[in-house]
Amino acid sequence: MSSEPVDPVAANATAQNSPPLLHLTGAGGPLPNGSTLLPLQLALQPGLTWITGGEGRGKSTLLALMAGTARVNGPEVGQLVWQVARPAFGPATTTSLETPTDPTLDALVAADWMAERSRAFPAWQADTAAQLVEAFALAEHLHKPFYMLSAGSRRKMGLVVSAASGAHVTLLDTPFAALDGRSSRVLCELLVAAANTQRAWVVADYVVPAALAQVALSAALDLGD
Repeated sequence: MSSEPVDPVAANATAQNSPPLLHLTGAGGPLPNGSTLLPLQLALQPGLTWITGGEGRGKSTLLALMAGTARVNGPEVGQLVWQVARPAFGPATTTSLETPTDPTLDALVAADWMAERSRAFPAWQADTAAQLVEAFALAEHLHKPFYMLSAGSRRKMGLVVSAASGAHVTLLDTPFAALDGRSSRVLCELLVAAANTQRAWVVADYVVPAALAQVALSAALDLGD
């Protein structure tokens, strides 16, 4: 994997011709683990964007920056400037970055958390949520508090909310972690469909799974090993 700064032209070589949902630029900067997030530019297009990188290369930090929930350390670096390219969305642009493994959720009942998250998204898709609850075999767990759920079930709850959110920008952090084979196949099917939607889906993971190797990506970023 390359450790060179991301080339914004190359990063968008496979992007669709439609205007980007959001244009992102970042000056880069040091990460808490001592690594450095390199400067980057990315025009988020509808479809599927994939960010790869090794441990500690800034994948999660970059998603958190996109979601507006974190900043890179250091003075005058890590300023990720968002520019909305589609005026119809403007300040109403919605972003989903779900964190179902957060220990602060432990006491919450899964169904209550999903209901709470649904109210955060004006374009919530109840049918999608119901279909994925069934596909991920989550129905029997909805009445349980999060502390009773396995890591895989917690992650699947996050995937249901992400997909059903209807968010313009949907961010997934290592979504295959802790999933069983059946659930991984469901997720692959979901991402194949995501590549052909008008939403911008961004996945950060170590590699692109073999099952998705032939999917046309809107953009691909490599943060290095």
